[in-house]
Amino acid sequence: MDGSETNWLQYWRPVAEIGILSVAIYYTLTFFRGTRGWPIVLAFLGLLVGLLVCIGLNLKVLESLLNYFFGLSAFAALIIFQPELRRLLAGLGNLTFFGSLREQRENIEVVIQAVDRLSESRIGALVAIEQSTHLQDVVESGITVDCEATPEMIETIFFPNNAIHDGGIIIKEDRILSAACIFPLTRRQDISKTIGTRHRAAIGMSEESDSLVIVVSEETGAISTAHKGQLVQGISLKKLRGTLNSIFVTPIRNRNISAWFKSFKERRKKAKAKAKPKALTT
Repeated sequence: MDGSETNWLQYWRPVAEIGILSVAIYYTLTFFRGTRGWPIVLAFLGLLVGLLVCIGLNLKVLESLLNYFFGLSAFAALIIFQPELRRLLAGLGNLTFFGSLREQRENIEVVIQAVDRLSESRIGALVAIEQSTHLQDVVESGITVDCEATPEMIETIFFPNNAIHDGGIIIKEDRILSAACIFPLTRRQDISKTIGTRHRAAIGMSEESDSLVIVVSEETGAISTAHKGQLVQGISLKKLRGTLNSIFVTPIRNRNISAWFKSFKERRKKAKAKAKPKALTT
């Protein structure tokens, strides 16, 4: 190995490390931003800046105290960021691909039609659409329904004076699993006091899982969504359809493992057929 190649490696490795760390830090901060753990993240960053200052000024006592604190903070983070970490790992381990694009769009239209009817009638509703994170604990907190999801059924569940209209419903693919479910309330302190219990429950559910939660206001009929701890209020049906499509209708979710291997084999066969020399004709 000559000197020029050695110098190239010396420059390349730090650049690669800085690039990887920068991307990882950026996406980590983006993931936690807006969640209930975001203020704690900012506090950790502030302490990290303080540690760097102590190192630069050679303040040994403060440096040792901060180093000791950061050593313990790794265990504290597992407890503090438990909901966010569970949602992150669930997203990374989402290997369950099912349903065709047409089926997914049909399921989305069922929800949109139901939300449209509820909004026009100003009937309050709370709908959680399950993804990779199983909501068994929440399902068990309500009344088992286990029926096909239709606009009429969803509207009937939330109709006033219905015995199971309070709480939320859990939808998985094309079925309603449970109704009158108790969703966890968010503990965030930065939310406006005007946000009602139904919306707080939607935020809390989206913090605890990767589900998308749809809220229909009983007072105004306004439609809101909560996903990854972020509440978006007063959206139109067009915006709702776009949000649902962006989350649930993607080519990668449509492909299961067997289909992926099948397409991979077909591509290999085609590549071999093209590479095979054609027989000479005389």
